[in-house]
Amino acid sequence: MEPMIQMPTLTGDDSEAKRREIRTYFRHCFKRYESLFTIIAEEEAWFIDPDPLRHPMIFYYGHTAAFFINKLKLSKLIDRRIDAELESIFAVGVDEMSWDDLNGKHYSWPGLAHTQQYREKVYTLISGLIDTLPLTLPIAQDSPWWIILMGIEHENIHLETSSVLIRQIPLEMLQEDESWPVCEETGSAPANELLGVPAKRVQLGKTKNDPYFGWDNEYGYHQADIPAFHASKYLVSHAEYLSFVMAGGYENDRFWSEEGASWKKYTKVRFPRFWVEDKDQPNGYRLRTLNREIPLPMNWPVEVNCLEAEAFCKWLGEKEGKSITLPTEDEYISLRSFAGLPSYAQWSAEERVPGNMELSDAASSVPVDRYGHNGFYDVTGNVWQWSRTPIYPFEDFEVHPVYDDFTVPTFDGKHNLIKGGSWISCGNLAHEKSRYAFRRHFYQHAGFRYVESNYEEKVVTNPYTTDSIISQYCHFGWGENVLGVENYPEKCALLALEYMQEKPRRKAFDIGCAIGRSSFELARGFEEVIGVDFSARFIQEAERLKENGVLRYMMPAEGELELFHEVRLEDHGLQEEADKVAFWQADACNLKPIFTGFDLIFAGNLIDRLYDPQKFLDSLAERLHRGGLLILTSPYTWQEESTPKEKWIGGYRRDGESVTTLEGLQEILGSDFRLIDRKDVPFVIQETARKHQHTIAEMSVWERR
Repeated sequence: MEPMIQMPTLTGDDSEAKRREIRTYFRHCFKRYESLFTIIAEEEAWFIDPDPLRHPMIFYYGHTAAFFINKLKLSKLIDRRIDAELESIFAVGVDEMSWDDLNGKHYSWPGLAHTQQYREKVYTLISGLIDTLPLTLPIAQDSPWWIILMGIEHENIHLETSSVLIRQIPLEMLQEDESWPVCEETGSAPANELLGVPAKRVQLGKTKNDPYFGWDNEYGYHQADIPAFHASKYLVSHAEYLSFVMAGGYENDRFWSEEGASWKKYTKVRFPRFWVEDKDQPNGYRLRTLNREIPLPMNWPVEVNCLEAEAFCKWLGEKEGKSITLPTEDEYISLRSFAGLPSYAQWSAEERVPGNMELSDAASSVPVDRYGHNGFYDVTGNVWQWSRTPIYPFEDFEVHPVYDDFTVPTFDGKHNLIKGGSWISCGNLAHEKSRYAFRRHFYQHAGFRYVESNYEEKVVTNPYTTDSIISQYCHFGWGENVLGVENYPEKCALLALEYMQEKPRRKAFDIGCAIGRSSFELARGFEEVIGVDFSARFIQEAERLKENGVLRYMMPAEGELELFHEVRLEDHGLQEEADKVAFWQADACNLKPIFTGFDLIFAGNLIDRLYDPQKFLDSLAERLHRGGLLILTSPYTWQEESTPKEKWIGGYRRDGESVTTLEGLQEILGSDFRLIDRKDVPFVIQETARKHQHTIAEMSVWERR
């Protein structure tokens, strides 16, 4: 395998040397990602769904390139897109926190050649930025270089997740590639045993002056005193897990959590995802690797989801009369410290990787007894290790404004942390302070080790939304205000339904739906409502309300005092409307072609917050039936922080004359729409119990010609 090229540090005293280091790292990672896809031999394979919960491979090939452009555009580091259509198509992935409709007819994917040409253009653009952007050290989170590093590490994430999907493509559509060699060493598995780990106080989290790039969830502070416990010497091997399968572990529900039993019943699974039944094999199975099937290597680590790992622990604990479980994140950190593993920074100095990771050994797992540290093996690398810890924010957690939905949607108690990295974990994924979490039924290159422990973890995933912006929008959408002003999204929806009384009310489009109040209210009169918002965090809350019928959040009262609020759809008479509403994450200025065929389009308080409002407005006529209505509301508070001044459609002077927003709207919409009404609609935004913003928006109603 090729030598490791490490993440660049954020520090140094030679800017030009740092520029060269980042250039080398970017080019290496970008081309390595493309190299992975050379395993795909048949073009048809790019357009099938290897996993029913994911997009086809063509999406992931284009997605990482589009991510660079979308984030650079959001950060205003570039003023032009390369291909707005592709950057819309490739913008939003489908993963464990997506609420996208995976009906294949909703997607029209570009061809492979077109996508490759796009990647090449992105490569050229980023290379040019690296060559020309001013560089000041150290690189801070508000530096343009942070966005470039973010794009690189985002692609490293998809190097791993894409390799998981390739393992699910039919073999006849793939080809072997000597750049991605599978380990040839197999044999009998060593007997596992529990070894002691002494008590330790662990501290987790990074500070803003950490020398390496990190994702938002890595920053902050957490401390815990971990009692002594015992941990398995090895990762659970195929041989050890096969004993569970042969003992009827998948048939006996008492070993499975309620979630696990439901998943098992739904999928009808009888053994791990990457095992292939083969009665001609001595153990009855083969193993699907990246691009081959091989006899099940008994001394390699098993790869399972968290639900399967939990069931094995329950079975083993019952069998041996011990309290066997998955380790917590804190216990893993304690084990890692006891094993004496070198830090990521030390790897480069020693020119060696302390495990099967960074593609330094093989493009597959290797035997579980190859990499030892202080009596334990594979403390890092080979496969990720499931923990029983749902991901949670450290104290002083903050989102990064350029990628505000990287982690927050996973703070729901349903995403468990994986630790230690796998054979293909590169860059940030290989760093000892990385924190990645997946839904418990998902597969990565992840296995597990077990512990004997009675430690009760004292971290919680807060069921109340505490982010101030999210809470403010929750209250704006669903709360009452002491000023006696009618609830704004409810009022706008009721007005829209009045305007639509004599018109067909089949399908409505709510753009900028925030926490979904207007979408639910529109569903009182429409057969179907689609609500979209740029913020995945807003969509998460709206979807949570749709699924559970309840939403809880906290609002500041005064000082450090807070008030708790609870919203229930049934209290608003909206529980039956929930089935008519669907929520999507989307960019209003790059809406997908599938958003069409509407009788009403409503955009509440949106146009003065868009980076290109005219582009948004120009796209609406083709999405609306003739005679349908477009309803816009806005207080017209144009700000350069949201919209470049040259993109304002009103609120400025042209040739010495004032141009109002309504006049700008008439210029843009006049050829396809006629203005049929306008009125003022007041609204209130509450910041604390005694601080409110009272604003008046203008509603303009336009009929499609």
